[in-house]
Amino acid sequence: MRSDTESTARTNPTGARPGPAREAAEPLSLMSFNIRCDVSATLPGQADYWPERVPALQAVLAEERPDVLGIQEGLAHQLAVIDEALPEHYRMIGHGREGGSRGEHSCIFYDSNRLRLRTWDQFWLSDTPDVVGSATWGNDVTRIATWGRFEDSCTGRELMVVNTHFDHESENAQLRSAEAIIDHRARFEPGLPTVLMGDFNADAGASGAYTALVGSGVFRDSWEAAKQRLTPEYGTFPNYKDPVIGERRIDWIAVTPQIQVSEAAVNTFRLADRYPSDHAPVQATVRIP
Repeated sequence: MRSDTESTARTNPTGARPGPAREAAEPLSLMSFNIRCDVSATLPGQADYWPERVPALQAVLAEERPDVLGIQEGLAHQLAVIDEALPEHYRMIGHGREGGSRGEHSCIFYDSNRLRLRTWDQFWLSDTPDVVGSATWGNDVTRIATWGRFEDSCTGRELMVVNTHFDHESENAQLRSAEAIIDHRARFEPGLPTVLMGDFNADAGASGAYTALVGSGVFRDSWEAAKQRLTPEYGTFPNYKDPVIGERRIDWIAVTPQIQVSEAAVNTFRLADRYPSDHAPVQATVRIP
C-alpha cells in the first residue's frame, strides 16, 4: 500500500518547495467517509457483507477522487481496497487504534501531487493520548484522532487536517474528545487553517460535542457555512436504507473560520442498488484565502 505511516520518522523528508502561489485560492475537495468495518459474521446477500460492498465503494471513490479523504472504521485489508480505487499518486497516513496495522483506522488519504506532507501523528482520545489503546472517559471502545500538516503546492499555504471517530455510547467521551481536539489545535500552530472531519456519533447542532467544536467558534460546520448545498440535508447514517431528509447528521466536516466553504453535500451514491456503507459520505469544497 502506498503509505506515509513509517513510525520512526513522521516528517516528510522532501525539501522541495512549491512554485509561486497562485493569486486565487484553488478549490480543495474533501470527503469524510465511515466505510463500515468488515464484520466476519455477515453472509453473502446481506447489505453489510463487505465483499459485495467493495464495487460500490471503489466506484464512488474513483468518481469523486477527493483531494483529502478521511476514513473511519477501516481495517488494514479494507484500506488496501481504497488504495486500489484511488490514483497511483495518493498516499495515506494513520495507524490502527490498537497500534500498527491492528484495529480500525481513522486514516487520511491525500493527493500527493497537490499536498506535500510536512509532518503527521495520531493520538488516543483519553487522559493518556500517547498510550496505544487507551480509553479513560467512560468509553469501552478505543478512539483516536489522526492529523497531518500539509503544504498546498498550488498556493504554498499550509493547513492541518484532523480525522477522527468519536465514541458511539458515552456523551462524556464525545465531549472530552471534542475538548481534546480543541486543545490539540491550540497547542499546535493555533493560527493554522484546520479541517476537522469524522464520524462524531453526535448530532450536528444538537449535541455537546457539536457545541464545543462549532458553538464555541473554534470551528464552523461546513454544511452551515457553504455558499451552496448540492444535496438536501440527509441523515448520514441511513444504515443501508435510502437516506432521509432531516434525520441525524452525525458525520461532519468542520473548518476554522478563515477557510471558505463553497459547496457541501451528503453523497447518496449506490451501485446496482448496493450502498457502499451504512454511512453516507459527506463532502465539502473549500478554499484557503
